[in-house]
Amino acid sequence: MFKRLACAAVTAIFITSPLLATEIERVEPPFWWQGFEHTELQLLIYGEGIGEFEPSVDYDGVTLARVEKVKSPNYLFVYLAIDASAEDGWLDLVFTNGSETIDYRYELREKNPDPAYTEGFSQKDAIYLLMPDRFANGDTSNDVSEKLGDVLDRDDDYARHGGDLAGIVENLDYIADMGFTQIWINPILENRVARASYHGYSTTDYYLVDPRFGTNEQYRELVSTARDKGVGIIMDLIVNHIGDGHWWMDDLPTDDWLNFQDERTITSHARTVNQDPYASDYDRMMHVEGWFDTSMPDLNQQNPLLADYLIQNAIWWIEYVGLTGIRQDTWPYPYKGFMSEWARRIMEEYPHFNIVGEEWSLNPAIVSYWQRGKENPDGYVSYLPSVFDFALQDALVASLTEEVPDWDSVWKKTYESIANDFMFPDPSNIVIFPDNHDMDRIYTQLGEDYDLYRMAMVFFATMRGIPQFFYGDEILMSHTGTSSHGALRIDMPGGWEGDDRDAFSGDNLSDDESRAQNLVRKLLNWRKSADVIHSGAYMHFAPIKDVFAYFRYDDTDTVMVVFNRSDETETLGLSRFAERLQGATFGTDVLSGKRFSMKKQLVLEPRSVLLLELE
Repeated sequence: MFKRLACAAVTAIFITSPLLATEIERVEPPFWWQGFEHTELQLLIYGEGIGEFEPSVDYDGVTLARVEKVKSPNYLFVYLAIDASAEDGWLDLVFTNGSETIDYRYELREKNPDPAYTEGFSQKDAIYLLMPDRFANGDTSNDVSEKLGDVLDRDDDYARHGGDLAGIVENLDYIADMGFTQIWINPILENRVARASYHGYSTTDYYLVDPRFGTNEQYRELVSTARDKGVGIIMDLIVNHIGDGHWWMDDLPTDDWLNFQDERTITSHARTVNQDPYASDYDRMMHVEGWFDTSMPDLNQQNPLLADYLIQNAIWWIEYVGLTGIRQDTWPYPYKGFMSEWARRIMEEYPHFNIVGEEWSLNPAIVSYWQRGKENPDGYVSYLPSVFDFALQDALVASLTEEVPDWDSVWKKTYESIANDFMFPDPSNIVIFPDNHDMDRIYTQLGEDYDLYRMAMVFFATMRGIPQFFYGDEILMSHTGTSSHGALRIDMPGGWEGDDRDAFSGDNLSDDESRAQNLVRKLLNWRKSADVIHSGAYMHFAPIKDVFAYFRYDDTDTVMVVFNRSDETETLGLSRFAERLQGATFGTDVLSGKRFSMKKQLVLEPRSVLLLELE
């Protein structure tokens, strides 16, 4: 018998033996494309006893490259060589074991030739990070899956709340209207785990959207609809680990498919072993091979069959839906040689794509090690285009909240954090952010102080790099008194029928929430057309006490950003900025519309920021 595959293709099996005991339950990837640079395709074939069969293929331009049989008799890894002459169509795969024969039809599609289909996110973009379960419930019929378990309970921070892909589609106009041009969606693939499956970081099927979010085709439609509105989709993927409900766990292919396959051993989390010239082999092993959590089996990417599988999976999703980027979780935890090859293969197929890796470190020497183009002392070559700037986030919050000696500047940490850009091959392709799904919300971090929040929003919208904001930041979401992940990942108001507040329409928001929303909307819509922010140079001047100023400029435009954290009015002399003012006589504040003389000095209101377009 044949189990329905999780894809849009129709696949047929023809059985020629009346006594057949073997079933083909899965073929992954479920279909493929011709036209890739890498011409070899691995097919994972799964079914009881399929390992006893010998495969063959009959299709012009496609040949059988090799077959890998493994310890479990229920797997075959079939490698096909796809010549450039191969046309799209249906391959006839034949599996033979004595008198038993299985004919399987496999679809080969034509790769999308338009580079814009997978053009990556860049500094011209502003990213909206959302957790689908907590954003909006557009389809209540998929709220519960008896097959997958995990209860629906909006009163429980760690239960599922029902948000889905349909909810995102319904609110794409809101996201685009706010000025966002990319959406990073927390993982949407199946999570068959008993508790806290809502966050998505325990993948149990690499080719299936979790049915509580929707279907593969709905995901594809979401990406297409968003693209039509000028918004790209960044997929969140995890190659370091799976959830312990993954279908592999019932029948592992090999004895080394997982690290610590026979005992659940937790990682040391000593991420610096990747760069540390003095690290022991034992410490390196314990970091890389240990499990991230007892419910998250650690994948052994040194197994070449698994490595090929994970690389192809990423390419499959990029091509299938037309992604503009991938956010790769826990970047420094897998084997770093594999991560280099994973990124290289993707960028080989999609040179204009973008990938951002999560390395949660405040040390720029550690983070910059992973960015493409870095010449590392140990010779490690990375192909990862982008990284997250956790150090800048930490420094900015410190500059807005900490006190310093009278002789020092509150902005020193931020200034010096940016000065560390000499360590990065490409500072413009770094993702910057006020917060994310794993840390306190920015309004909470800033003590629910609106003036400080306003400064933070302007900073991240105008600083070098690619800004990312967490859903709800635009309406001052906060969670004072707790740092529980469930609490900071609260439901977006208006995303559920019956909500008494609606962020999407603005109904019943407080005055401060509406003010914040209007600020972000104005700021990001201005940023959309501000080429000087997208591709202009950056120059800052050493901060003095509570005042910090920097410039974004190109051959035609100059923007000056000035912060005053003081509770007092400050008068800022302009003579020391002459090399960047270059004779400008006026500056218009983007947010207030006020016009300022740039001849001698600026009067800065207490706890304020100016975003000045110079003329």
